[in-house]
Amino acid sequence: MESMDDARERLSLNQITTERWSLKEAVEGSARADIPWIGLWRHKVAETGLAESKRLVRDAGLSVSSLCRGGMFPAASADERRNKLDDNRRAIEEASELGAEVLVLVCGAAPDRDIDSARQWVEEGIAQLVPFAQAHGIRLGIEPLHPMFAAERSVVVTLAQANAMAEKYTPQQVGVIIDVFHVWWDPDLYVQIKRASGRILGFHVSDWIVPTPDMLMGRGMMGDGVIELRRIRKAVEAVGYQGPIEVEIFNQTIWDQAGDEVLALLKTRFARHV
Repeated sequence: MESMDDARERLSLNQITTERWSLKEAVEGSARADIPWIGLWRHKVAETGLAESKRLVRDAGLSVSSLCRGGMFPAASADERRNKLDDNRRAIEEASELGAEVLVLVCGAAPDRDIDSARQWVEEGIAQLVPFAQAHGIRLGIEPLHPMFAAERSVVVTLAQANAMAEKYTPQQVGVIIDVFHVWWDPDLYVQIKRASGRILGFHVSDWIVPTPDMLMGRGMMGDGVIELRRIRKAVEAVGYQGPIEVEIFNQTIWDQAGDEVLALLKTRFARHV
């Protein structure tokens, strides 16, 4: 059985959980809380500057579990799709500079209702990025989102879809991100976790509150909802994933709390429920 110390060594603050904090504040807060990993967001890196962000993380002794986000491939015109690919290449360069090994892909929604074409553009976009990512030592992690996000954020809505896309490449090129908020409901979840063996590049935790207060901003702190967090974690570990576990929570009430209080609660709930 894994000890609490072993689990703590894998804990990562996805910095969206303390959205009010700058990158500097999130790094310093993680160091104070003895949280060894941090998941960075590109808009926070941009606010601080790439070189300064790298310095802050390094000087604090933290490791970067992932950079979020790339993807958003579909667009109505070829020019827009090329621009999105250029932005993804910049994201890969940023991830490499920051010492992240994984760029999280939120793959994008369909323009003008054309969901079949959107899914094809996602596949084409990933294919075009793989050589560039591999040259920079970055693996692409396809994150399936809950189906409720299909119209706004991603046409990849099941782990089966993400696995099928990833399996066209080696595990060192493309894998999947398993976020419990997005996949807990799936009757095929545990079959697909086994299928993903060797290519799970990230594991994200939060909880699904009932009643759900808001689809985007309604994620709960672990233990406040209905997700079988420990069961999913054990399933992911049973197929070999021993990487960082990111706590990623979009919730205005949590965002409005003092960051140090959030991290203290996060550590307690992580130990109890994850």
